[in-house]
Amino acid sequence: MARVAFIGLGNMGGGMAANLAAAGHDVRAFDLSQDALDKARAAGCTPVESASAAVEGAVAVITMLPAGRHVEAVYEESVFPVAGPDTLLIDCSTIDVATAKRVAASATDKGLVAVDAPVSGGIAAAAAGTLTFMVGGTAQGFARAEEFLAVMGKTVIHAGQNGAGQAAKICNNMLLGATMVATCEAFALAQKLGLDPQTFYDISSVSSGQSWSMTSYAPLPGVGPKSPADNGYQGGFATALMLKDLNLAVEAADQAGAKTPMGVRAAELYRQFADEGHAGMDFSAIIKMLANL
Repeated sequence: MARVAFIGLGNMGGGMAANLAAAGHDVRAFDLSQDALDKARAAGCTPVESASAAVEGAVAVITMLPAGRHVEAVYEESVFPVAGPDTLLIDCSTIDVATAKRVAASATDKGLVAVDAPVSGGIAAAAAGTLTFMVGGTAQGFARAEEFLAVMGKTVIHAGQNGAGQAAKICNNMLLGATMVATCEAFALAQKLGLDPQTFYDISSVSSGQSWSMTSYAPLPGVGPKSPADNGYQGGFATALMLKDLNLAVEAADQAGAKTPMGVRAAELYRQFADEGHAGMDFSAIIKMLANL
């Protein structure tokens, strides 16, 4: 087993690091939160006092950080100065494509191999080791990263060169955000037209309106498989995180000259929902705003 540095032990990173430790890896973990470090220790990781200390002697460095500016700062200040010549760099954060490419180029200039490997699946999947990883990087980088990513996920897909993983994540979550809004609108309209939500689910889930937001993540309690709606919209994927991803998609579309009117509108609606005080609720809770629940 290998020594792995894990930097960023939030809701997602904590579960991911725990799975690496459970698989027998020597995980040197760092986070600014003492509570996160205590949880990492309980899960079999070795907490350290700094990001640089985590990187020392590591075969692979995995980062799970809030935004591109954090990723770039950690790599420039704590990873690049300490990483050995054969250290593999894996960034699992969801950030903008330009920063992902820039960090990878800096790694290449220093003779290091870096991949971007954002995730899909949420907190429960991170804890269960069933995440999906979409990986951007060279074939060599992907082959090396797959060994570690497979421990934390059920699906690991090579999306293309550096930045392609972030592109895939941004596009996927723009689709998810827009689809969830449409699903919530449909449930709200069905109710106002006198249609029972379960009956509507039974019809739509096997008809042309079927989507993951409908059949796996229905936004009303007691309808479909268990989802955050059955837990007061707690857990799952926070509205603030969906808004972050939608903003990244809108920014990327502007830079690429792509037209994404549904993505733009979804971002506007999630921004309104977050501004009304619901940033911490699961993103499916936007049905409360759309249906006036």
